Amino acid sequence: MSKAATTRRLPANATSAKLVGLRTSAQKARLVLDAIRGKRVEHAMNILTFMRKKTAAYALQLLRSAVANAENNHRLNVDQLYVAAAFADKGFVMKRGMPRGRGRYGKILKPTCQLTVVVAEQAAAPSRATSVKAAQQEAKA
Repeated sequence: MSKAATTRRLPANATSAKLVGLRTSAQKARLVLDAIRGKRVEHAMNILTFMRKKTAAYALQLLRSAVANAENNHRLNVDQLYVAAAFADKGFVMKRGMPRGRGRYGKILKPTCQLTVVVAEQAAAPSRATSVKAAQQEAKA
């Protein structure tokens, strides 16, 4: 007897990748992910390649992983992918300290975060010729 299979949380045309324990704050990571949310994958990769933030390199690697998951695990068309969701959640906080003057103890907090990127396949938009014909036929009817 084995465990029952878990149901898929994402739609059939989407897949995700997750990075846990990135050594930066979630607030700084959100600045990078806000720049790529809703963009086509090629455009998002260009943005991340030339962005001058530490988190951008990790987000680019994560985006490439999500695209590879979409292509290999779910047989999605890579040319039709866009970034459906990208978010950073707060992770664990490493607590360190340093002795300060007069016998006090200074707290040092080292935050981490979790990045998640969801890519989805866009439905192919109808070509202009077919949509114009359909509009003309509806107008005649």
